[in-house]
Amino acid sequence: MNFIIWLIAGALVGWIASMIMGTSGQQGMILNIIVGIVGAFVAGLVLTPLFGIGTINQSEFSLPALLLSLGGAIILLAVINLFQGKGLGHR
Repeated sequence: MNFIIWLIAGALVGWIASMIMGTSGQQGMILNIIVGIVGAFVAGLVLTPLFGIGTINQSEFSLPALLLSLGGAIILLAVINLFQGKGLGHR
């Protein structure tokens, strides 16, 4: 059951991050799940040491964990946009 919740949380985080970054039209449900889960991994590496909060990848399903995972997903999409030559402000 934890796996299903993890996938749903990853999809939600990825979808919200893609809406914020303006890439929602380019992504489907599977890519949103991947962005959410990989973004949570990025947050675990970059943001968890700064804030001391776990992510959804660390079996912590709280609002702060979801928000931190969202931050990691936004960072991930911003880096992808930079490598694609779109810059940070592209919509």
